[in-house]
Amino acid sequence: MKLSVLDRSRTREGGTHAEALRETVAFARQAEALGYHRFWVSEHHSVPGVAGSAPTVLAAAVADATSTIRVGTGGVMLPNHQPLVVAEQFGVLEALHPGRIDMGLGRSVGFTGGVRRALGHGKDDADRFGEQVRLLLGYLDGTQGEYPGVHAFPAEGQPVPAFLLATGAGADLAAELGLPLVIGAVRGEARMIEAIGRYRESFVPSVRCPAPYVIVSATIAVAETRAAAERLLVPEAWSSAWSRTHGVFPPLRPAAAILAGPMTDRERRYFDEAREGQIAGTPAEAAAALEGLVERTGADEVLVTTSTYDRAEMLESYRLLAEAVSAGSAAGFFGLR
Repeated sequence: MKLSVLDRSRTREGGTHAEALRETVAFARQAEALGYHRFWVSEHHSVPGVAGSAPTVLAAAVADATSTIRVGTGGVMLPNHQPLVVAEQFGVLEALHPGRIDMGLGRSVGFTGGVRRALGHGKDDADRFGEQVRLLLGYLDGTQGEYPGVHAFPAEGQPVPAFLLATGAGADLAAELGLPLVIGAVRGEARMIEAIGRYRESFVPSVRCPAPYVIVSATIAVAETRAAAERLLVPEAWSSAWSRTHGVFPPLRPAAAILAGPMTDRERRYFDEAREGQIAGTPAEAAAALEGLVERTGADEVLVTTSTYDRAEMLESYRLLAEAVSAGSAAGFFGLR
């Protein structure tokens, strides 16, 4: 079981988007030193609290700053782009950093109507996700026939692994295309486990992925005490609650300021919901909870998505988690790299 990182380049109150991007690159070097398997970045547009809007550009910076950790996207939102351009971008990344690049693909479109119009796409474009993925894969292996004579150089023939991000029905597409599945409990753990089961049952082996491969994303906070670990989760949960009550996903604020301030009943409800299913505790408690998650899902890999206001505390959480998992591997359950 491998342990990896997804960093969304979260902005912090009083900070800038540029600082958040530079911090992501620094975090990648630190994650590599801690032994994490992959480091992925995300795609969000016109979101004050997230600086990562151009994942392939950011992945290039991360790959250039590291040397051994796999680098990729979690993911490129394919309905926002032309498959030819995405193939070319990953071809360039693979050519410059051979054997280290991952192509994670998602089906989301812009969060608001204004963003979608600015991107030149609508909600309907998400319905063409399967068609777009097939075309993109065809550009990579040279089999696409929709545009005769068009080649996605330098991507064609490059061994770029493709991963499909899904919350439910997307798991069926990953099974049909024979691709690794990346999934989280966005709609609850029971529905996630159900989707994973369908994926494994209907998986069609492919050259890219001969057997089902499941990456489960999870928010995990680790500290010397459970209370301290739970406080690490407060800033992200509050941003989520704020976005659902005010329509804007804001920069992260200090946990102390959030807990000391007022919350409406509606904000409190969303704040509590945002923390459901997350793992928080001491290294031993977090390792035990993570082991339970892996046993329930049969995950081959866990993609850790934790962020908090204090980056030093966040890095310490990742360090403690890596050490706890490494200790567990000595007992035969967990393993890094």
